[in-house]
Amino acid sequence: MPLAAVVWRSQQNGWTGFWASVTAPEAAAALRLTIAASILVALINLVMGTLIAWVLVRDTFPGKRVVEMLIDLPFALPTIVAGLVLLSLYGPDSPLHVNLAYTRAAVMVALLFVTLPFVVRTVSPVLFELDPQAEQAAASLGAGRATTFRRIILPSLLPAMLSGTALAFARSISEFGATVLISGNLPFQTQVAAVNIAGQIESDNTVGAAAVSTALLVIALVTLLVLSFVQRWGAGRG
Repeated sequence: MPLAAVVWRSQQNGWTGFWASVTAPEAAAALRLTIAASILVALINLVMGTLIAWVLVRDTFPGKRVVEMLIDLPFALPTIVAGLVLLSLYGPDSPLHVNLAYTRAAVMVALLFVTLPFVVRTVSPVLFELDPQAEQAAASLGAGRATTFRRIILPSLLPAMLSGTALAFARSISEFGATVLISGNLPFQTQVAAVNIAGQIESDNTVGAAAVSTALLVIALVTLLVLSFVQRWGAGRG
C-alpha cells in the first residue's frame, strides 16, 4: 500500500505532469548520475566481490576473521554514520591525504562501501559448497587452472555472482545516507536521485518527489525480476 500510494501521488498531475517531473533538468541529471554510478559500482562489485569471496573461502591468513567482520560492517552500520566515516577518511581533513569530497568519485566510493557485501555474501556460500573433487578430477585430466575455473567453477558461481550484482545495483540506486554528506549534493554534478527526492520534499514538491521515486521503484522492480529469473535459471542448472 505505501508503494501504491507513492505511485498514485506521482500521477496527481497526470502522465504529462509525471513525465515533466522526471525529465526536469535537475531530476534527470540526478537519475542519470544514480543509474550510471550504480551500474559501474555493480560491475566493480561483481569482480571485486567474487575475488574477496574466493580469498575468504579458499585461503587462510592472519586476520581473516577481522576481514570478514569488516566486510559485514556496512550491513550493521547506519548509512549516515558510514557517510560520516567516509567524509572523515576522504574529506578535506583526510588523514590519508586523499580529498574526494563533493566529487563523483566520492559518490562511487560511498556506493562501493555499502554494496560490496551483497556480492561477497551471495557468492561465499556457493563457493563453500563446491565439490573440490570436480576440480581435482579436471586437474588430473590435464586441465589448467584457467580452464578449470572457466569450465567447472564459473558455471556454478555465475548465478550467485549475478544475483549479488543485481542486489548491489538495487541498493545503489536507492542509497541516501552514505552519499548525502560526502557528495555535497551539488545539482547537476554530485546529487543522486535519493537526495534529489529529499530536496523536493523539503521544497514541498511532493508530486515531483513521488515521480522520481516511482522511476526508481520501476528500475528496482525490473532488477528484482531479473534477479528472480537468474535464481530460477541457477536452480534449473543445479
